[in-house]
Amino acid sequence: MAKVLVVTSGKGGVGKTTSTAAIGAALAQSGKNVVVVDFDVGLRNLDLVMGAERRVVFDLINVVQGDAKLSQALIRDKRVDTLSILPASQTRDKDALTPDGVARVIAELREKFDWVVCDSPAGIEKGAQMAMYHADEAVVVTNPEVSSVRDSDRIIGMLDSTTLRAKNGQKIDKHLLLTRYDPARAARGEMLRTEDVLEILSIPLLGIIPESEEVLRASNLGSPVTLSNPESAPARAYFDAVRRLQGETLEMSVPSERRGLFGKWFKWRVA
Repeated sequence: MAKVLVVTSGKGGVGKTTSTAAIGAALAQSGKNVVVVDFDVGLRNLDLVMGAERRVVFDLINVVQGDAKLSQALIRDKRVDTLSILPASQTRDKDALTPDGVARVIAELREKFDWVVCDSPAGIEKGAQMAMYHADEAVVVTNPEVSSVRDSDRIIGMLDSTTLRAKNGQKIDKHLLLTRYDPARAARGEMLRTEDVLEILSIPLLGIIPESEEVLRASNLGSPVTLSNPESAPARAYFDAVRRLQGETLEMSVPSERRGLFGKWFKWRVA
Protein backbone atom coordinates (compact mmCIF):
# COMPACT_ATOMS: atom_id res chain seq x y z
CA MET A 1 0.00 0.00 0.00
CA ALA A 2 1.23 3.47 -0.91
CA LYS A 3 2.60 6.16 1.31
CA VAL A 4 0.71 9.42 1.01
CA LEU A 5 3.05 12.42 1.03
CA VAL A 6 1.79 15.99 1.11
CA VAL A 7 4.01 18.80 -0.16
CA THR A 8 2.82 21.93 1.61
CA SER A 9 3.72 25.49 2.56
CA GLY A 10 2.19 28.40 4.38
CA LYS A 11 3.27 31.00 1.86
CA GLY A 12 2.76 30.98 -1.88
CA GLY A 13 5.61 31.25 -4.38
CA VAL A 14 8.13 29.17 -2.42
CA GLY A 15 8.49 26.44 -5.06
CA LYS A 16 5.94 23.96 -3.73
CA THR A 17 4.52 22.85 -7.08
CA THR A 18 7.92 22.61 -8.77
CA SER A 19 9.11 20.62 -5.74
CA THR A 20 6.10 18.29 -5.98
CA ALA A 21 6.91 17.61 -9.62
CA ALA A 22 10.62 17.12 -8.97
CA ILE A 23 10.08 14.84 -5.97
CA GLY A 24 7.44 12.80 -7.79
CA ALA A 25 9.64 12.40 -10.86
CA ALA A 26 12.72 11.51 -8.80
CA LEU A 27 10.76 8.84 -6.91
CA ALA A 28 9.55 7.42 -10.22
CA GLN A 29 13.09 7.54 -11.63
CA SER A 30 14.17 5.44 -8.64
CA GLY A 31 11.77 2.71 -9.75
CA LYS A 32 8.70 3.54 -7.64
CA ASN A 33 5.19 3.72 -9.03
CA VAL A 34 4.16 7.31 -8.33
CA VAL A 35 1.17 9.58 -8.79
CA VAL A 36 1.23 13.33 -8.17
CA VAL A 37 -2.13 14.83 -7.25
CA ASP A 38 -2.97 18.51 -7.71
CA PHE A 39 -5.20 19.79 -4.87
CA ASP A 40 -4.90 23.42 -5.95
CA VAL A 41 -8.43 23.54 -7.35
CA GLY A 42 -9.13 26.67 -9.38
CA LEU A 43 -5.50 27.37 -10.28
CA ARG A 44 -4.21 24.00 -11.58
CA ASN A 45 -0.51 24.53 -12.19
CA LEU A 46 0.91 21.04 -11.62
CA ASP A 47 -0.16 19.82 -15.07
CA LEU A 48 1.70 22.78 -16.62
CA VAL A 49 4.89 22.01 -14.71
CA MET A 50 4.56 18.35 -15.72
CA GLY A 51 3.90 19.20 -19.38
CA ALA A 52 0.50 17.50 -19.38
CA GLU A 53 -1.87 20.45 -19.70
CA ARG A 54 -3.07 19.49 -23.20
CA ARG A 55 -3.87 15.95 -22.10
CA VAL A 56 -6.32 16.87 -19.32
CA VAL A 57 -9.84 15.55 -20.01
CA PHE A 58 -11.11 14.68 -16.52
CA ASP A 59 -9.77 15.96 -13.21
CA LEU A 60 -9.76 15.40 -9.45
CA ILE A 61 -13.17 17.05 -8.98
CA ASN A 62 -14.73 14.80 -11.63
CA VAL A 63 -13.46 11.75 -9.77
CA VAL A 64 -14.39 13.06 -6.31
CA GLN A 65 -17.94 13.76 -7.45
CA GLY A 66 -18.29 10.47 -9.32
CA ASP A 67 -18.54 11.99 -12.80
CA ALA A 68 -15.48 10.05 -14.02
CA LYS A 69 -13.53 6.98 -13.01
CA LEU A 70 -10.04 7.40 -11.60
CA SER A 71 -8.60 5.56 -14.60
CA GLN A 72 -10.14 8.16 -16.91
CA ALA A 73 -8.57 11.10 -15.08
CA LEU A 74 -5.06 9.72 -14.51
CA ILE A 75 -2.48 10.88 -17.05
CA ARG A 76 0.63 8.76 -17.48
CA ASP A 77 3.86 10.66 -18.05
CA LYS A 78 5.35 10.08 -21.51
CA ARG A 79 8.94 10.16 -20.21
CA VAL A 80 8.70 7.88 -17.16
CA ASP A 81 6.26 4.96 -17.29
CA THR A 82 5.92 4.77 -13.52
CA LEU A 83 4.86 8.43 -13.13
CA SER A 84 1.23 9.64 -13.37
CA ILE A 85 -0.63 12.85 -12.61
CA LEU A 86 -4.15 13.47 -11.34
CA PRO A 87 -4.83 17.11 -12.32
CA ALA A 88 -7.00 19.65 -10.54
CA SER A 89 -9.96 21.47 -12.01
CA GLN A 90 -9.42 24.98 -13.33
CA THR A 91 -13.09 25.91 -13.49
CA ARG A 92 -14.34 24.78 -10.06
CA ASP A 93 -13.57 25.97 -6.54
CA LYS A 94 -12.30 24.13 -3.49
CA ASP A 95 -15.82 23.72 -2.08
CA ALA A 96 -16.29 20.98 -4.68
CA LEU A 97 -13.87 18.81 -2.67
CA THR A 98 -15.86 16.67 -0.25
CA PRO A 99 -14.30 14.71 2.64
CA ASP A 100 -15.93 11.43 1.59
CA GLY A 101 -14.98 11.90 -2.04
CA VAL A 102 -11.36 12.72 -1.24
CA ALA A 103 -11.12 9.77 1.16
CA ARG A 104 -12.42 7.42 -1.55
CA VAL A 105 -9.95 8.72 -4.16
CA ILE A 106 -6.98 8.53 -1.80
CA ALA A 107 -7.93 4.97 -0.81
CA GLU A 108 -8.08 3.95 -4.46
CA LEU A 109 -4.75 5.61 -5.21
CA ARG A 110 -3.14 3.78 -2.28
CA GLU A 111 -4.04 0.49 -3.94
CA LYS A 112 -2.52 1.44 -7.30
CA PHE A 113 0.71 3.25 -6.43
CA ASP A 114 3.77 3.12 -4.17
CA TRP A 115 3.72 6.88 -3.52
CA VAL A 116 0.85 9.36 -3.66
CA VAL A 117 2.37 12.86 -3.70
CA CYS A 118 -0.20 15.59 -3.01
CA ASP A 119 0.48 19.15 -4.11
CA SER A 120 -1.27 21.30 -1.53
CA PRO A 121 -2.47 24.86 -2.08
CA ALA A 122 -0.54 27.39 -0.04
CA GLY A 123 -2.12 28.59 3.15
CA ILE A 124 -4.49 27.06 5.67
CA GLU A 125 -7.88 27.05 3.94
CA LYS A 126 -10.04 24.06 2.97
CA GLY A 127 -7.98 22.90 -0.01
CA ALA A 128 -4.81 22.73 2.06
CA GLN A 129 -6.59 20.86 4.84
CA MET A 130 -7.99 18.36 2.33
CA ALA A 131 -4.56 17.81 0.80
CA MET A 132 -2.87 17.07 4.12
CA TYR A 133 -5.68 15.22 5.89
CA HIS A 134 -4.78 11.68 4.71
CA ALA A 135 -1.00 12.19 4.62
CA ASP A 136 1.43 9.76 6.23
CA GLU A 137 4.34 12.16 5.75
CA ALA A 138 4.74 15.84 4.90
CA VAL A 139 7.35 17.93 3.15
CA VAL A 140 7.15 21.53 4.35
CA VAL A 141 8.61 23.83 1.70
CA THR A 142 10.00 27.17 2.83
CA ASN A 143 12.29 29.93 1.60
CA PRO A 144 15.01 31.30 3.90
CA GLU A 145 13.11 34.47 4.76
CA VAL A 146 11.15 35.37 7.89
CA SER A 147 7.57 35.48 6.59
CA SER A 148 7.92 32.16 4.79
CA VAL A 149 9.36 30.46 7.86
CA ARG A 150 6.68 31.94 10.13
CA ASP A 151 3.92 30.67 7.85
CA SER A 152 5.55 27.24 7.70
CA ASP A 153 5.45 27.09 11.49
CA ARG A 154 1.67 27.50 11.29
CA ILE A 155 1.46 24.64 8.77
CA ILE A 156 3.46 22.37 11.08
CA GLY A 157 0.92 23.08 13.80
CA MET A 158 -1.90 22.06 11.47
CA LEU A 159 -0.13 18.84 10.50
CA ASP A 160 0.16 17.96 14.19
CA SER A 161 -3.46 18.72 15.01
CA THR A 162 -5.86 18.49 12.06
CA THR A 163 -4.74 15.45 10.03
CA LEU A 164 -6.29 12.00 10.26
CA ARG A 165 -3.15 10.56 11.83
CA ALA A 166 -3.15 13.30 14.47
CA LYS A 167 -6.78 12.62 15.29
CA ASN A 168 -5.94 8.92 15.70
CA GLY A 169 -3.09 9.76 18.08
CA GLN A 170 -0.42 8.91 15.50
CA LYS A 171 2.59 10.91 14.40
CA ILE A 172 2.91 12.39 10.94
CA ASP A 173 6.55 12.52 9.85
CA LYS A 174 7.48 16.04 8.79
CA HIS A 175 10.48 17.06 6.66
CA LEU A 176 11.82 20.51 5.84
CA LEU A 177 12.74 21.40 2.26
CA LEU A 178 14.60 24.70 2.06
CA THR A 179 14.30 26.23 -1.41
CA ARG A 180 15.93 29.13 -3.28
CA TYR A 181 18.93 29.00 -0.96
CA ASP A 182 22.12 30.95 -1.69
CA PRO A 183 24.96 30.15 0.75
CA ALA A 184 26.89 33.30 -0.14
CA ARG A 185 23.91 35.57 0.55
CA ALA A 186 23.17 33.68 3.78
CA ALA A 187 26.77 34.22 4.87
CA ARG A 188 26.35 37.97 4.24
CA GLY A 189 23.17 38.04 6.33
CA GLU A 190 20.92 38.74 3.34
CA MET A 191 18.77 35.69 4.05
CA LEU A 192 18.29 33.32 6.96
CA ARG A 193 20.95 30.67 7.48
CA THR A 194 20.00 27.00 7.46
CA GLU A 195 20.56 26.72 11.20
CA ASP A 196 18.30 29.74 11.82
CA VAL A 197 15.43 28.08 9.93
CA LEU A 198 15.97 24.76 11.71
CA GLU A 199 16.01 26.45 15.11
CA ILE A 200 12.62 28.06 14.40
CA LEU A 201 10.84 25.09 12.80
CA SER A 202 12.49 22.19 14.66
CA ILE A 203 11.77 19.50 12.06
CA PRO A 204 14.35 17.34 10.23
CA LEU A 205 15.99 18.85 7.16
CA LEU A 206 15.25 16.82 4.02
CA GLY A 207 17.18 18.91 1.51
CA ILE A 208 18.42 22.32 0.44
CA ILE A 209 17.53 23.40 -3.09
CA PRO A 210 19.89 26.11 -4.35
CA GLU A 211 18.70 29.20 -6.18
CA SER A 212 19.01 28.35 -9.86
CA GLU A 213 17.60 29.47 -13.19
CA GLU A 214 17.29 25.78 -14.09
CA VAL A 215 14.15 25.47 -11.94
CA LEU A 216 12.36 28.23 -13.87
CA ARG A 217 13.65 26.88 -17.17
CA ALA A 218 12.33 23.41 -16.35
CA SER A 219 8.89 24.80 -15.44
CA ASN A 220 8.71 26.74 -18.70
CA LEU A 221 9.62 23.55 -20.58
CA GLY A 222 6.87 21.63 -18.81
CA SER A 223 9.28 19.18 -17.24
CA PRO A 224 10.40 18.49 -13.66
CA VAL A 225 14.01 19.63 -13.28
CA THR A 226 15.07 16.07 -12.39
CA LEU A 227 14.01 15.07 -15.90
CA SER A 228 14.92 18.17 -17.92
CA ASN A 229 18.45 18.52 -16.52
CA PRO A 230 19.29 15.74 -14.04
CA GLU A 231 22.90 16.95 -13.67
CA SER A 232 21.93 20.48 -12.64
CA ALA A 233 22.45 21.63 -9.07
CA PRO A 234 18.74 21.73 -8.10
CA ALA A 235 18.10 18.31 -9.67
CA ARG A 236 20.96 16.80 -7.72
CA ALA A 237 19.58 18.35 -4.54
CA TYR A 238 16.12 16.89 -5.24
CA PHE A 239 17.60 13.45 -5.94
CA ASP A 240 19.44 13.58 -2.60
CA ALA A 241 16.24 14.69 -0.83
CA VAL A 242 14.32 11.76 -2.29
CA ARG A 243 17.03 9.33 -1.22
CA ARG A 244 16.72 10.68 2.33
CA LEU A 245 12.94 10.42 2.08
CA GLN A 246 13.37 6.72 1.35
CA GLY A 247 15.56 6.20 4.40
CA GLU A 248 19.13 6.74 3.17
CA THR A 249 21.59 8.70 5.31
CA LEU A 250 23.44 11.32 3.25
CA GLU A 251 25.65 14.23 4.17
CA MET A 252 23.70 17.47 3.88
CA SER A 253 25.19 19.80 1.30
CA VAL A 254 24.15 22.44 -1.22
CA PRO A 255 25.07 21.53 -4.82
CA SER A 256 26.53 24.46 -6.72
CA GLU A 257 26.82 25.13 -10.44
CA ARG A 258 30.03 27.09 -10.05
CA ARG A 259 32.51 25.55 -12.45
CA GLY A 260 36.26 25.67 -12.30
CA LEU A 261 38.83 25.25 -15.07
CA PHE A 262 37.89 21.59 -15.53
CA GLY A 263 34.13 22.07 -15.15
CA LYS A 264 33.96 20.38 -11.77
CA TRP A 265 30.92 20.47 -9.49
CA PHE A 266 31.38 21.94 -6.05
CA LYS A 267 29.26 21.66 -2.92
CA TRP A 268 28.73 23.94 0.03
CA ARG A 269 28.74 21.87 3.17
CA VAL A 270 26.06 22.60 5.71
CA ALA A 271 27.07 22.56 9.35
